[in-house]
Amino acid sequence: MHDMWILAKTDATDVVTSQRVGEEQTSTKTTAQEPNTARGKQQGPQSLFPTWLFLGLIMVVMYMFFFRGPRKKQQDHKKMVQSLKKNDRVRTIGGIIGTIVDVKGDEIVLKIDESNNTKLRVTTGAIGKNLSEEKKE
Repeated sequence: MHDMWILAKTDATDVVTSQRVGEEQTSTKTTAQEPNTARGKQQGPQSLFPTWLFLGLIMVVMYMFFFRGPRKKQQDHKKMVQSLKKNDRVRTIGGIIGTIVDVKGDEIVLKIDESNNTKLRVTTGAIGKNLSEEKKE
């Protein structure tokens, strides 16, 4: 029905053996046709140091972009919010500009309109920039 063949090559010699399943073993000698070039030579195991060095550098760059940058911005914002005091002029992340009337924990009361005495209560996370600090510089 189906013929099954087994092919085998040994590393020590250039002998290729073929055997039909159920028959005795026959061998045929073949020679390598490739010249003695870098492709024809077998090379030993390569060093993994450059690969690991490259992966390490990629990890450092990823850390700088994904973790260190946002954390630094978060710390700067926290310092700015802690330094806020009464009568500071601030801008919220929504673009509303007002003067701080009161600071209570994580809540700030802004006076937005002087003529109507309009006040707005926001969280400290809503403060985008301290405009009073900008004027000092």
